[in-house]
Amino acid sequence: MIERLLVAALLLSFPWFSEQACAQFTDAHNYDNTPVGINQIELSYAYTHANASIDNSLIIAGAKLNLYQGTLSYSRYFGLADRLMWVSAGIPIAGLSGEVTGTSDQGSVTGAGDSSYQFGALLIGGPALSTSHFENYTPTTILGFSLSMTAPTGLYRSTKILNLGADRWSFKPEIALSYPFGPQQKWQIDGYANAYFFTHNTSYQGREILRQEPLPGFEGHISYALNDRVWISADTRYSFRGSTSVDGVEQGNPQRNFILGSEMNITINSRNSLILEFAKALAHQNGPAIFGFSVKYDYIWGGGHK
Repeated sequence: MIERLLVAALLLSFPWFSEQACAQFTDAHNYDNTPVGINQIELSYAYTHANASIDNSLIIAGAKLNLYQGTLSYSRYFGLADRLMWVSAGIPIAGLSGEVTGTSDQGSVTGAGDSSYQFGALLIGGPALSTSHFENYTPTTILGFSLSMTAPTGLYRSTKILNLGADRWSFKPEIALSYPFGPQQKWQIDGYANAYFFTHNTSYQGREILRQEPLPGFEGHISYALNDRVWISADTRYSFRGSTSVDGVEQGNPQRNFILGSEMNITINSRNSLILEFAKALAHQNGPAIFGFSVKYDYIWGGGHK
């Protein structure tokens, strides 16, 4: 019975690990205007610890999960209809371990996680500019949109306790509003509204069907530029709903989660930057008690960038 409950807890909570705890949030400044023709490679490492707490029927006292994940991502920025747009893709390699305190139930697994993809565009306030024209650009209020998705490419074995893939697709449309303000525009507020939509897992615990309703969320970020090379932010996210059913039986587990975090972005030079992130779940009704951090390294080239 313990093993069956742990299977359920891990499968229901893992999308939160990879999409919320590793990435934590949509980054502050994610919708800032960027010169067209730019390419970006990002290498990231993330660690997450969670005490699984899924719903009242699946709570396992003492469950402990640890995720270690490295991700390689590529992004390309381009112009279309005089608007900045971008596409990106990421492939994670992860290790996941779990145990239940006071029992012999434990295990670990290493392999590929679910791949991720994104298309984004700046609808207002983000003209498509070359690198030479971008030097005279003054940041302004921006309205942006993106569509992110994960594909079921990760390691998934329906009869095993630990898995690195969710065996289903997820889609996250997002609307963003960014507003720079203050002396020399050192301050910026970013507000995001998004929702996760999930396809069904038709091999849940081997042969059952797992369904999950949409999981809407709201994010708020306020950042301050210490100088031309460093900015820091305080980040929040609130999400709700996302109830699940197994073979048509409602689990009665709507989520209410509030996550608080922080980010520091350090520009090393015109091509290289370093990002440090931290996040912790302060409230987690029917969701895991997340603690996590990540380190990212970005390298850019192209577009006449010097």
